[in-house]
Amino acid sequence: MKTGIELIADERAEQINKHGWDIDHDVEENKEGQLPTAAMWLIEGGLTMRQRTPSEWDEITWQRMCDKSYKDRLIIAGALIAAEIDRLQNS
Repeated sequence: MKTGIELIADERAEQINKHGWDIDHDVEENKEGQLPTAAMWLIEGGLTMRQRTPSEWDEITWQRMCDKSYKDRLIIAGALIAAEIDRLQNS
């Protein structure tokens, strides 16, 4: 069984390789705190999460994230936090 950090690293790799959300994308497109905000909303869960979409994000993609299990949302949130750290180091 993979550890939490391994699952988060796999998710971040998927964000980069499958979706193209690399550091350059994050530096340019997520300047308004979208990454940590999305991570927080995914962790909190609930109806509020589904009613809001982070600024400039695709609503359908966001809804797919929201519909995942709590464990999967934690993994995505961890990867989003890692992406925000990378963005800060590269901006």
